[in-house]
Amino acid sequence: MKIVITGATGLVGRPLSAALRQAGHEVVALTRHPGREAAPTVAGVRAVGWDGRTVGPWTAELRGAGGVVNLAGASIGSRRWTAARKRELMASRVDSTAALVAAIGEAAPAERPPVLVNASGIDYYGHHDGEAQLDERAAPGDGFLAGLCVEWEAAARSAEALGTRVVLMRTAVVLAERALALRLLALPFRLFAGGPLGSGRQWFTWIHIDDLVGLYRLALEREDIAGAVNAVAPDVRRQHEVAREVGRVLRRPSWLPAPEPALRLVLGAQADLLLHGRRAVPARALDAGFDFHYPQIGPALAQALGGEAAPATTPSAARTDAPDAPGASTPSAASTACTASAAPGGRAA
Repeated sequence: MKIVITGATGLVGRPLSAALRQAGHEVVALTRHPGREAAPTVAGVRAVGWDGRTVGPWTAELRGAGGVVNLAGASIGSRRWTAARKRELMASRVDSTAALVAAIGEAAPAERPPVLVNASGIDYYGHHDGEAQLDERAAPGDGFLAGLCVEWEAAARSAEALGTRVVLMRTAVVLAERALALRLLALPFRLFAGGPLGSGRQWFTWIHIDDLVGLYRLALEREDIAGAVNAVAPDVRRQHEVAREVGRVLRRPSWLPAPEPALRLVLGAQADLLLHGRRAVPARALDAGFDFHYPQIGPALAQALGGEAAPATTPSAARTDAPDAPGASTPSAASTACTASAAPGGRAA
């Protein structure tokens, strides 16, 4: 089966491409710089140029494809959120998604890809400090990132009218060795200056890269999965608990807090990535029988921060087992995507 991927050279795109190639699929990467970026991608992945905005010769790749994965989007956390930067973040997602949907529409109905798996972010739900567990039926929240996710998802859902199944991967902070957000999160601990961010009471949603790749494959392969999927691990913690886990894994103290005023002074509105969270749960994934390789944050951090081998795992706990103590997003990806693949932190951005 041929799978067409945008953002195939990013944090999520590379391991996803590798997994699909290993499973015997043909993978085509749509990229703005096919000559320069083809080499760093996975062996056997064919790079095809596109501009991320308009329909062009690349649309031929979608005809007869078995699926499309859209990971394209400017990095959420790499630059300060000026008004111009916010417009760029929105356009890089909405315009590229609209171009994909337009290309799907140009194909004859029998040649249209049956599924579009589109990145989104767990920031869709906004900021929630309470104990309520938010599954995929929860309403969107307020704020820039929530609005970004809403607009991005709406652009993707336009493909449903064309007969294409649409899956929206609402991605949390991605834990991976290559994730810039995780390295930034760990840096103060490595310097013996780590601790909670702000009050530390914000929820921290996360997912290990291996499980995120698995969810994308599940969405491509399972015809009964459509709509939103919370790409989060079951073990949702308060941020101060995550700080303790990072300190334990790195064998460093974790008591020195970073006050909210100081974070907002340095980061401005981007401090929301660190100080906001929500207790989102992977209801759809668990209902579909998905087994998380890393259901608990301790082993996931140990692997991502130290490159340890994957643990022998047991099936993930039911969503009611999520501990009381995600969401503080680190300056990312996916995560967030609305922040994972294109964002430095690995949330779907």
